[in-house]
Amino acid sequence: MTQPPAWTRGDVAALLPDDTARAWFDEALADAARAAGTPPAAPSPYLAHTWELRFAAAGRHCGHRNADAVRALLLIEARAGLGTLTRLYGYGSAAERRAVLRALPALVEGPHAVHLVEDALRSNDTGLVLAAVGPYAAAHLDAHAWRHAVLKCLFTGVPLDAVARWTHRAAGDGELARMLRDYAAERTAAGRDVPDDLGRVLTLTGEVPKEL
Repeated sequence: MTQPPAWTRGDVAALLPDDTARAWFDEALADAARAAGTPPAAPSPYLAHTWELRFAAAGRHCGHRNADAVRALLLIEARAGLGTLTRLYGYGSAAERRAVLRALPALVEGPHAVHLVEDALRSNDTGLVLAAVGPYAAAHLDAHAWRHAVLKCLFTGVPLDAVARWTHRAAGDGELARMLRDYAAERTAAGRDVPDDLGRVLTLTGEVPKEL
């Protein structure tokens, strides 16, 4: 089952800097609503639909701090399908890719967009990694991929509390415990600090962390 968006229209509008930005936002959502359910017009990175052009321009008109939320709502309002999401992710900047990842729980039922999450987790961009480990990943990454997502967060410094449902998925996971011990041993052998979050996860797996 898809989930409601993390932001509502009112939430985002309240964050925008001025009436000009809010008017642009309203027009963009109206464009997206008009296009909902209609196929793309031509095979190019940004097609004839005005909302897709607005998707790319959101940072310029609404402020880069608000652009993730604006873009995610545009995707949701347009009822973007998997093909559109994959295309916008593939051609998009890191900021645009973050928005696609954040919109997945509201748009995609089942594991069909896992390839986008897995691509983001191959990046060392902490913003992409953080966006990738949200509710969609918690629901649909298989155990092997999810364990590696946890290690990726430890490696890149993404706070563990950003990982959706991590306490539920880590509980009693002996294989995750083994991977965490190996990672801690590698860090220690290299003279590097072991992230504090590692001990928190290890405890949930059922292991009693030794001094790391």
